[in-house]
Amino acid sequence: MSEIRTEISSGTKTVVIGSEHPFCVIGERINPTGRKVLAAEMKEHDYSTVERDALAQVSAGATILDVNAGIPLADEPLILAEAVKAVQAVTDVPLSIDSSVVEALDSGLDAYDGKALLNSVTGEEERLELVLPMVKKHGCAVIGISNDETGISEDPEVRFAVAKKIVERALDYGIPREDVVIDPLVMPIGALSGAGRGVFRLVRRLHDELGVNTSCGASNISFGLPERHHLNAAFLTMAMGCGMTSAIMNPLRNEEMTAIMAGNVMMNTDKNCRTWIKRFGAQKSGEVVSIGRGGREGRVRRRSRGE
Repeated sequence: MSEIRTEISSGTKTVVIGSEHPFCVIGERINPTGRKVLAAEMKEHDYSTVERDALAQVSAGATILDVNAGIPLADEPLILAEAVKAVQAVTDVPLSIDSSVVEALDSGLDAYDGKALLNSVTGEEERLELVLPMVKKHGCAVIGISNDETGISEDPEVRFAVAKKIVERALDYGIPREDVVIDPLVMPIGALSGAGRGVFRLVRRLHDELGVNTSCGASNISFGLPERHHLNAAFLTMAMGCGMTSAIMNPLRNEEMTAIMAGNVMMNTDKNCRTWIKRFGAQKSGEVVSIGRGGREGRVRRRSRGE
């Protein structure tokens, strides 16, 4: 199958989510959930921390920023629109407009300059009927989450069926397949021991059979376990190998970001390892790599301590 390209843009910059492009890191930090200070600031229309978080995430390697304004008893449509404008004033990376409130999604999209990623729609009939016309109206892409009226199934087959339903309904509205990014729903492996293998198989099927790009909340896999960032890093690289092309995550976590950079090298989306070498500098291990003509031959020589 040829590459599935999901293009997300700001007014001046386009990012491609796809298997032939570097893994797309969707920065999750602009979210007041569990952040009392940030929630209080946003409720008072103070976006100074939002702006700092935006810049820090981009500096750390985020290629898209998720913007959420879910604050109880606040005017979420207004705050989300203001937050979108504040972030676009300080960075040109594309945005994911994130809310469970349909009116807030619409308001955020109205305020946005470019082609956004909408987060999100589920397989619930009511949600599909409310969100998909909005996606078509704004010409954006959308994250489809693989649960419906029955909840979140532990069975990957059921989650695949929900994803297929979302894609088919989007097509009915004239939304192209490549503009639907499926979240297969990563389960905590500490509670469900087969969660890793199950989601890896599901991601491969979503790519090969359904022809869509995929995303996830990366930290879900390690919920409730110690040393979470090491588990997240291992999960991300394995998921990349199975075809996952993006994740909503914290780019300030060095373990995960280094794993993604290494995954890009292994998947050959970091051409000639340029980004890796730029980040980590010249080799320090004592290994010298010599590539023959056309890159077909190679040898590795380890220098002795005396060299």
